[in-house]
Amino acid sequence: MRLMRETVAVDGSALPPAPGAEQYPALDFANSAIALPGGHYIDFLGTPEGAGQWLEEHGLAPADAGIREMCAAQLRSLREQIRALLAARLDGAPAPTGALAAVNDALTRAPAAPLLRWDATRGLYRAVAHPTDQILDHALAALAADAADLLTGADAERLTACGSPPCTRYLLRHGRRHWCSTRCGDRARAARAYARRTAAETD
Repeated sequence: MRLMRETVAVDGSALPPAPGAEQYPALDFANSAIALPGGHYIDFLGTPEGAGQWLEEHGLAPADAGIREMCAAQLRSLREQIRALLAARLDGAPAPTGALAAVNDALTRAPAAPLLRWDATRGLYRAVAHPTDQILDHALAALAADAADLLTGADAERLTACGSPPCTRYLLRHGRRHWCSTRCGDRARAARAYARRTAAETD
C-alpha cells in the first residue's frame, strides 16, 4: 500500500496531501516542492535520500534503491516539466514543447507491457523488465504516464491551483473548493477579512 506523507510546516502543523494526490501519484509528485508562509520551502526531492524515501513511499522504488544526486536531479527536472504542463492546462495555453518532449522521453524509458521470458525452471513466463539499474527509469515512466492520464482524462477539468498564496500546490477541485488544505483555506479567508477591514478603515 502506498503511504502518503504529511508535510510538517515550520510551526509544527501538518499539511495533508492535496485533494487528488492519493488518486494520482503524479499530482503528489508535482506538489513535492512546497512553498510555505514566511518564505519557507520544503522539497521532498531536494536530496538523494529524500528522493529515495519519496519513491519508496509511493511504491516506485525499494528501500535500498541507492538513489544518487543525478537521479534526484532527473526527478526534479521531470517534476518541473509536469508542473509546466499543469500550469499551461489551467491557463488555457499551448503545452510547452520542452515539457511535452520531457514527458514523452520519460514515457519511453520503460517497457509498457510485461515481456515474454523463458528459463529452464519456469519455462515461458511474462515479467516487466526491472533490473536494479533501471529503477529510476521505471519510476520516471510511471510518473509520466500518470501525469499524461491526468492531463488527458475526465479529471483534467477538475484541476486547479491552490488559491492561497504563497502555496503552489495543485489539486482536484471538489465543488467550489480551491484550496489544497484547511490550513490554506483558513489563511485565504483571513487574508480576505483583513483586506475588507483595511478597505473599510480607509473609506
